[in-house]
Amino acid sequence: MKNWKKNKDNRYINLFEKLYDVYGPQKWWPADTPFEVVIGAILVQNTSWKNVERSIKRLKPYLSHPKKLAQLPEETLAQLIRSSGFYRVKAKRISAFLRWFQQYDYEFDRVKKDGEKLRNELLEINGIGNETADVILLYVFHVPVFIADRYARTIFQRFGIHVPPTYEEFRKQVEFHFPKDAILLNEFHALLVTHGKTYCKKKPICEKCPIQNICQRRFTS
Repeated sequence: MKNWKKNKDNRYINLFEKLYDVYGPQKWWPADTPFEVVIGAILVQNTSWKNVERSIKRLKPYLSHPKKLAQLPEETLAQLIRSSGFYRVKAKRISAFLRWFQQYDYEFDRVKKDGEKLRNELLEINGIGNETADVILLYVFHVPVFIADRYARTIFQRFGIHVPPTYEEFRKQVEFHFPKDAILLNEFHALLVTHGKTYCKKKPICEKCPIQNICQRRFTS
């Protein structure tokens, strides 16, 4: 890890290293197949992962065969993912992804992994926003992108790192200062989510936080 500090803002790398020392490798994304990653990324919008897991369990017979899932009536799909909330909306989003995926014969290996071009393609799919697109890019196609979600925004702000107002500006800022490496960005996102769920919550548990010594919030709370 020593050689990736050159010409980088050490605050980003320092935060990554502190989190890694505390939590270790996270082995993300929690899924058995790349297609399951996509479905999980859509289902987790505006709900908890616990609710998603229940839907994933019901979808398991279809997750190794995207074409089989595409053949389901949309209302049947909606009922299978009911536990994820907004299930009819999410069924439409999954159907929209499957229509896009069909042009590649439901094979991820046939998709050209040109980062920006692929990102734009994904963003054109109904219901795929910046965060979901970046999850798919990073965890399915291993394109090195930073997922600038609310966990990252909250933690960076509390640790005294400037956070731009928009998702895109924040993503590009971190990618400029952090190594453009898919494995490291995979871990960084997973570590930020883990820390956000464990200590750096909406109402943070600062007194027990294992990395409070580098947090700016301790000077203002």
